[in-house]
Amino acid sequence: MTERLYELDGLRFLAALCVVFFHYTFSGWAGGTSPVEFPVEGTWSKYGYLGVDLFFAISGFVVLMSAWGRGPRAFVVSRVVRLYPAYWVGIALTAVVTLTLGAGVFTVTPGQILANLTMFQAVADVPNVDVVYWTLWSEMRFYMLIFVLTCVGMTRARVMAFLWGWLALTFAVEAGLVPRVADLMVQAEFSHYFIAGMGLFLVHRFGLTWQLAALLPLCLGNAVYRALGFADAVGRRYGVSYDHAIIVGVVVAIFAVMALVAFRVIWGRAVGPWLETAGALTYPLYLLHAHIGFILFARLGGSVNRYVLLYGLVVVMCLAAYAVHRFVERPAAPALKGLLLPRREPANAT
Repeated sequence: MTERLYELDGLRFLAALCVVFFHYTFSGWAGGTSPVEFPVEGTWSKYGYLGVDLFFAISGFVVLMSAWGRGPRAFVVSRVVRLYPAYWVGIALTAVVTLTLGAGVFTVTPGQILANLTMFQAVADVPNVDVVYWTLWSEMRFYMLIFVLTCVGMTRARVMAFLWGWLALTFAVEAGLVPRVADLMVQAEFSHYFIAGMGLFLVHRFGLTWQLAALLPLCLGNAVYRALGFADAVGRRYGVSYDHAIIVGVVVAIFAVMALVAFRVIWGRAVGPWLETAGALTYPLYLLHAHIGFILFARLGGSVNRYVLLYGLVVVMCLAAYAVHRFVERPAAPALKGLLLPRREPANAT
């Protein structure tokens, strides 16, 4: 049985909160989707989008860990069970709130909703029902690569060769040595996090090797390079500036804290059940908070104290996330697994 790393649960929840506060106290009003301003809080919460970077590093670690020893079908079913039930509920709730309260803030169409239900709406260039869904398309492309690994069979040597190949293609895309269409799967903007997360899982499972000792610093260097460029682009979008030293510090901290997990510097067992619950809230919280929150800020911002509204919304979103986990994800998982996986015949069947 796979060892549960409670530290990753806590890190996932931290990453989700960073994104929530980025949206609620910075990008909402800076981007014109929320009338409630938080100029003081925005000086630090503007860095909260880096929670997505942490998400991707965790995903590299956790998805490889969950896929190890599984066949292609079992891996696909595990991802469907993990992603789709909460996602469908998130689309439904976001669409209902948008259609009933979102006039002047957001719009949504039936065709858009139907396309989004597949999670492949980006292929048809259909807008997301909620802005945060863009990361799910990045995750889906990563899962496709892991699926290929499950088809050929995972060994340490094969995964290591895959990581070197992916990193080499990342550099080739950045240098313009391959067609730009290749970046659809390479994802050079964030590939270093997935690669590093996978490499750190190998460290966790097998120990540090010279190849990993060479690979991980290269990933860190590329992560810093791309993060600085991305920060400048975000700054231009919102009309603010980002301190490059802080960006570098956060990226280094992401790698450092993931390395602590990989090297089994364990600090979460004492509060494991709490961290496990927090980790369970992460995905539905991420799915629900953005457009619904922006709409409620627009509707209530003129009549409710902004801090009461801010922290009230965070609490409400966490409670809604718990409800989705408790009443949707948990009961749906065994039902979907039973539907999608073949039944095992009894050992004495004739």
